[in-house]
Amino acid sequence: MNIKTLLIEFLEHLEIELNRSPRTVENYHRGLKHFFNWAKIEKPEDINSNLVKKYRLYLNRRQDAKGNYLKSATQNNYVIALRGFLKYLAKQDIEALSAEKVEIGKSPRREVEFLEAEEVDRLLNSANETSLKSLRDRAILELLFSAGLRVSELVNTNRDKINLEKQNFSVKGKGGKIRIVFISDTAKEALDKYLKKRSDIDPALFVRVGKKASKSNDLRLTSRSVQRIIKKYAAKAGIIKDVHPHTLRHTFATDLLANGADIRSVQEMLGHSSITTTQIYTHITNRRLEGVHQKFHRKRQ
Repeated sequence: MNIKTLLIEFLEHLEIELNRSPRTVENYHRGLKHFFNWAKIEKPEDINSNLVKKYRLYLNRRQDAKGNYLKSATQNNYVIALRGFLKYLAKQDIEALSAEKVEIGKSPRREVEFLEAEEVDRLLNSANETSLKSLRDRAILELLFSAGLRVSELVNTNRDKINLEKQNFSVKGKGGKIRIVFISDTAKEALDKYLKKRSDIDPALFVRVGKKASKSNDLRLTSRSVQRIIKKYAAKAGIIKDVHPHTLRHTFATDLLANGADIRSVQEMLGHSSITTTQIYTHITNRRLEGVHQKFHRKRQ
C-alpha cells in the first residue's frame, strides 16, 4: 500500500476511532505532508532511522526568509506527527520503523502569561454597558475566568447546558473527555443578565448580535470572534500584555494555585490528561514557597 493511501486512512483513524478534533487532524496532516514532501518516499518500509535522523537535521537547520530557525517546539510537532503515523502502521502490522525509536526532543520550559488580580478586575469591568453586546461580552469574560474554559469549549456550549441554580455545567474537552466546570457568583450574575436580554431562539450560549446577526441563520460566535472580543476589552482596560482567551485560562489556574488549591484538582478542572501539562503553572506555587520561606525561616524567638 502506498504512503498517500495510508496517510488518508491514518487521518480517518484519528477522526473516527480516536475522536480527535478537526484542528488536531489538520495539524497531523500538515506535519506528515511536510515530511513526505521532504522525504519523497512511496512505501512505509522506506521510513528508517537514517531517514528520520536526516529529517531532524533538516528541521534543525532550516531557516525562513528572515534567517530565523524553527523553534524546538515546532520541530517536535513535526516529529510527533511522524511518530503517531508510525504507531498507526504498527497497529496495522505494516512494516516500518518502530515509533519508539523516534525520540522527541526536550522543549524549553514554556512561559505562561497570566493577569494579576488588579488586571482581571479592570478587564472584567471594561464591559460595563447595558446593551446586549456588552452584556454578552461581560458574560464571556466572566465565564472564561470562572471556569478556565478553552475557547473552543466556550463557543461550542449551548445555553440549555448551563445550570445557573447549581452554578455548574459539563463541557466536552480534548479527546471527547467530559468534565464539570463551575460558575462563580459574578459569572452567574453576568450570564443571567445576558440571557434575560436575549430574544432569539438560537441554541448557542454566545451568539452574534447586531447587523451581522440579522444576515445569518447561524448566530453562534466563532473562536476568532471571541479572540477579537478579548483583545478589544484588554485594550479598553489599558492592559499592555498580549491578552487572548487562553490568557484567562492561565489566569484561572494560577489564581487557584496561588490561593492554595492542589495541583491535581487544578489538573481535573482544566481537563488535562497529564499532570505534566498542569505543571507549567507551578511557578506560582514556587512563588508561594518563597513567601513561606521569608516568613518562617530563622524566625526563632
